[in-house]
Amino acid sequence: MKKILIIEDNRDVRENTADILELEGYDTATAPDGEMGVAKTLAFGPDLIICDIMMPKLDGYGVLRALAKKSETARIPFIFLTAKSEKADVRKGMNLGADDYLTKPFEEHELLEAVRARLKKTDFLRNEYAKNLGGVDAFLQGAAHYLDVDSIQREYRAKVYAPKDFVFMEGDAAHDLFFVEKGRVKTYRSTESGKEFVTGIHKAGDFMGQLSLLGGQGTYLESATALKEATIYAIPKSNFLPLIKDNREIANRFMELISNDLMEMQEQLVSMAYESVRQRAAKTLLRLHARGVGQEGIELPREDFAGMIGTATETAIRTLSEFKDEGLISINANRSIMLGDKARLQHVANVR
Repeated sequence: MKKILIIEDNRDVRENTADILELEGYDTATAPDGEMGVAKTLAFGPDLIICDIMMPKLDGYGVLRALAKKSETARIPFIFLTAKSEKADVRKGMNLGADDYLTKPFEEHELLEAVRARLKKTDFLRNEYAKNLGGVDAFLQGAAHYLDVDSIQREYRAKVYAPKDFVFMEGDAAHDLFFVEKGRVKTYRSTESGKEFVTGIHKAGDFMGQLSLLGGQGTYLESATALKEATIYAIPKSNFLPLIKDNREIANRFMELISNDLMEMQEQLVSMAYESVRQRAAKTLLRLHARGVGQEGIELPREDFAGMIGTATETAIRTLSEFKDEGLISINANRSIMLGDKARLQHVANVR
């Protein structure tokens, strides 16, 4: 049974609202002011809060701010009640994080429709989805059900890429999101001088092309080529853009699902400007190992490693040789890089 908390200083409105919801099978609790509403939220643990704006002691805006500061209450759906219909009041509440609002006096069906819609959306957004092709498919089907649109007709087909084959090229029209099922792929951007800046090494379980599809440019912002034979699925953007383009919460949830580590590239760019080659090399080796790329040795052409740390290939090779002589890494017969003393390598990464 879903639990709903009603925070309202008008006794008639408070009790009538509770009666309507209880008759629909909801478990309700009430509070006559904002301060008691915050306390009751912590004790009652509601699935949804309906809260008046204008109240003594602590108004509705204050309630929302107070709950947003606590991890256990920050994500509880919040519907404002207001006797005012001015757009400024509504806009302020929505900017603070309210999910919906009702203008008093409201009809019974308006209340119930708002409650059902919000709970339905929350149930969908709170579902856990695997960060893989099956998880994306389940998410899209769930989003289609929530939005009451026809289920997405999909048939994802795998394509096998040989080493050095292009998966997509910088500047091409961006039509697909890609999922790596097997193999390894590098993504990179071309600099004005014609060199490659490697933006990522992607392994099985990674998605590619997210920023290109969702950033609005319409073209791929980077190129992707297979480093070793790779099996990759393409997910047409027509399968998900209609579901997320007008819904911020669904779009954010989708981005969480398909993101590998979109902050990684930004951190990499910052390190180019402020860190030494040794620092960048150490951080890159540790990052690749942490992402599972190098658990059995990092197989990476030296020119690609140089592209990742923003230096010449000769400098990258010299730095790796220094690391080897210092016992930080070892290099086996097929030139794969094995991490040795990770603690000392981390120290190199941190030294300013």
